[in-house]
Amino acid sequence: MHSMMRNVLIFLALSLACAGCSDSSSGSGGASAPSTYVFERGGESTVAYLGQSTRQVVIGDLIGLIDTISAEVLSGQNLDRYDTPEEVFALLTPLYEQGGAADPNRAIPNLVADDDSILQSTYADLNDANLQAKLAGNDEVTDHADWNGGDFVGWKAANLVVDAEGTLGAPDTPESLLLGFFWTFATQAANGATGSAPIDNATPLYLTPDGLDLAQLVEKFLLGAVNFSQGTDDYLDNDVEGKGLLAENEIDEDNAYTTLEHQWDEAFGYWGGARDYSQYTDEEIAGAGGRPEFENGYHDTDGDGLVDLLGELNFSASVNAAKRDLGSTAAAPTDFSGDADLAFRTGRAIITKAYESGQEVDLAALSAQRDIAVLAWEKAYAATAIHYINDVLADMDAIGGEEYSFADHAKHWSELKGFALGFQFNPRSPMSEADFAAVHAAVGDAPVGASPSDPVDDAPYRAALLDARSLIGDAYDFDEANVTSW
Repeated sequence: MHSMMRNVLIFLALSLACAGCSDSSSGSGGASAPSTYVFERGGESTVAYLGQSTRQVVIGDLIGLIDTISAEVLSGQNLDRYDTPEEVFALLTPLYEQGGAADPNRAIPNLVADDDSILQSTYADLNDANLQAKLAGNDEVTDHADWNGGDFVGWKAANLVVDAEGTLGAPDTPESLLLGFFWTFATQAANGATGSAPIDNATPLYLTPDGLDLAQLVEKFLLGAVNFSQGTDDYLDNDVEGKGLLAENEIDEDNAYTTLEHQWDEAFGYWGGARDYSQYTDEEIAGAGGRPEFENGYHDTDGDGLVDLLGELNFSASVNAAKRDLGSTAAAPTDFSGDADLAFRTGRAIITKAYESGQEVDLAALSAQRDIAVLAWEKAYAATAIHYINDVLADMDAIGGEEYSFADHAKHWSELKGFALGFQFNPRSPMSEADFAAVHAAVGDAPVGASPSDPVDDAPYRAALLDARSLIGDAYDFDEANVTSW
């Protein structure tokens, strides 16, 4: 939601002392959304998405681990832990394969400012949710495509190490691509530990000589292949009986919520917005300023002095949406953050109203809210891909000058590639399969011109990136002013 609109709403809420004020939305089936994502029954919260929040944390922890390994090798610490690719790989896979179960006593990474504290201190305070079981291709009951049977698109070049023997190949499934990122980093870290860093002794070991930022690729690919895939192709889909929008709207055993309420909540958990997301400005969600108690992208809503990762902190997609809204032009403002948040609240209200009135869920109204939320979510990712195309073009302009940064170039290209790989996981993506393939053919599998040892005529690649930008802009009906300014 745009800052001005958010500020007006907050002011009105405070002036009228109306904490229970609600929003309405077209296609709501007569349900009225509460002002925050708070739903209770009998004085007990019916909202739960513990596994989804855990996976948000695990993804961040995994990226932090990659950075730690790189830093320790470059500083000469604990080298005996990293002297073979197999050893490094074995440090990465437990978080991916087992999540919180790998070590329940493992400390939760610091996700807040140094002068604040989080409620959960170890994975024992979350749960044992892992990433592997939920990766696209590994949850075949709900996958709309055969990701392990040839439908996965986006990476063709043989520029990754894909196994312990160092075999080069073209990863053709989501998991083989992810493990290719792992093995490539593991190989570079081990080489660094044994005195042969792939670039130099100062460049992070997650950067490859041809300009891949493996940390960024791992993170952004997981946000698409786990979070976005699960949110859109599982919990918000309606193609498998008993799953997603077709789940029973009846109390789930001993829980306070119905099965359908829980399915919807789990999608909201992957979106990553705080429960009171509507009370933030876009600047606050993005950590770019605002009120002191909100300015870092989280808020101690219950006033207990601790930030609860299960509802008081904004994660991943919800943050990207606010960033892109902030970057949109005054002439063509976007509201990805507000659209998604209101649709999530309204859809949940539709489900809850149906249960409490003893009526069937209005599936048409619920699907309409699903479509709004999913489209805003994907549009935010698409706008972010455009943002990084623009950054890569700027990086290429700087090549050969004092302002050029190889690390920035690799980072920007890898964020572009990682985000853009995710569109295919939404069964209702506005982007056609042909355009998706064309975008990735244009972007390629490494940035052109990033390697100082391989000077090339980059004009064709610049043109290809501009074509990719246009394809994305057209697919999502973005205003040209935003396409060039993001």
